[in-house]
Amino acid sequence: MTGPEGVVRAAFGDEAVVAASVRLPGGASRETWALDVVTPDGGRHELILRLDSPGAAPEAGAGLAAEARLMRAAAGAGVPVPRIISCAESYILMTRVPGETIPRKILRDDAYAAARPRLARQCGQALAAIHRMPLSALPALPAAQERQDPLLQWREVLDQLGEPHPVFELALRRLAGTRPRGRRRTVVHGDFRNGNLIVGAEGIRAVLDWELAHAGDPLEDLGWLCVKAWRFGSPLPVGGFGSYGELVNAYEEAGGQAVDRDALRWWETFGVLKWGVICVMQTMRHLRGGASSVELAAIGRRVCENEWDLLRLLRERPGT
Repeated sequence: MTGPEGVVRAAFGDEAVVAASVRLPGGASRETWALDVVTPDGGRHELILRLDSPGAAPEAGAGLAAEARLMRAAAGAGVPVPRIISCAESYILMTRVPGETIPRKILRDDAYAAARPRLARQCGQALAAIHRMPLSALPALPAAQERQDPLLQWREVLDQLGEPHPVFELALRRLAGTRPRGRRRTVVHGDFRNGNLIVGAEGIRAVLDWELAHAGDPLEDLGWLCVKAWRFGSPLPVGGFGSYGELVNAYEEAGGQAVDRDALRWWETFGVLKWGVICVMQTMRHLRGGASSVELAAIGRRVCENEWDLLRLLRERPGT
């Protein structure tokens, strides 16, 4: 089975017709297609197909079949996600959810003015649902990888880059010395932020991009959502659309465990550090010849922005 037509015929039968198909931008090792499918009974289906590109190296994180299992488990837990039509190791076919994912439009366009005040609370509710998903929904990993310390993981990544970044070194030491007590381990989405949410006039319609899901501290997700990079110029700390209180109160009311605010700030600081190191990684891909890309080159300026944000966060931490 190759290409969108083969996937559609396997899901809907040989008489199904792909009436329209558009390949969406992004992704070197995976293709994403928007498909309109017509079936013999006259039904019309608006779909998204994620497909492994032939010969491409696999992406980090869960494979497509594992990602589909996660999304089905998420739906069962009450998380808004696209409905999976069919899947295999090489593809996921799912419903196409209408709405917007571009953060600057979500934060500025009049079409989402009524949604914006609701988004922080809806994020808290969605995260509480994610964190009650069964751990068995996650793909099996080797024991050493399953229990890997995230702070040590990003320390090793920074060391391997061979680039001097004193602010990142300071943040790593400070975070190691102020680590909050261990919490329960839950499913962690891994990239829950503005940009991976489909938003309509009424608010969140779907949570996307589950390939980085893993077992960990649930506050990792809440802290990542609060990273300054995902505010896109807005002064509001939660995704650029809400307050810490709105997020935390909704999370706790929806069944999430009580949130320690110092621990949340620790995970927000960790998220800024992580994003800063990722920016270095992306820039090095361009500078060292791994991929020639203006976009990767431009992301280098984000490194110093994250260093500034880290210094601010470290200064604000109690007792530092």
